[in-house]
Amino acid sequence: MHEPLKTIYTRRAVRKYKNQAVDKKLIDEIIAAGRMAPSAMNRQPWKFYVLTDRKQIESLSAAIAKIAEKYFHLSHGMDSSRTTDMIFYHAPVVIFITAPKDNEWAAIDIGMCSQNMMLAAKSLGLDTCPVGFAKYLAQTDKISQLALPADEELKLAIIIGFGDEEPAVHERKKDNVRWL
Repeated sequence: MHEPLKTIYTRRAVRKYKNQAVDKKLIDEIIAAGRMAPSAMNRQPWKFYVLTDRKQIESLSAAIAKIAEKYFHLSHGMDSSRTTDMIFYHAPVVIFITAPKDNEWAAIDIGMCSQNMMLAAKSLGLDTCPVGFAKYLAQTDKISQLALPADEELKLAIIIGFGDEEPAVHERKKDNVRWL
């Protein structure tokens, strides 16, 4: 199998990480891959905020969990027996991705950017998980720690590290293609 396809087929959302730092050069490579994503009218709307301080990661995770719990009771698809950190799963790296508030295509662009980043991480021997709940940080006073400009909003976070689990492959839908 071709290496790019192998990377795509073996990437998983990992929610358990080893207590091992990730080299800054690897993080820089992952972000560089994200920058290579296509974007509407080549606006490249993304900005990256990298966090590696464990105490700060745990603090932001706890703040997000309080908000998420109000909306979702942190029950659907989450196994609280696995970890006390239900948002960032004790990952050593969190990359917050933001975009201008007035860019209606930014969510699509960020999706392509983040997939590039997750595939790059996998090809470099790292594991990842996209964290949509990260957007709830904006509803806490902790958002000030990112020092976002007023015209920017948090869209997504990606957690990165050396995985300490091998999640099973979930069955993929096969009845969702219609040839015309």
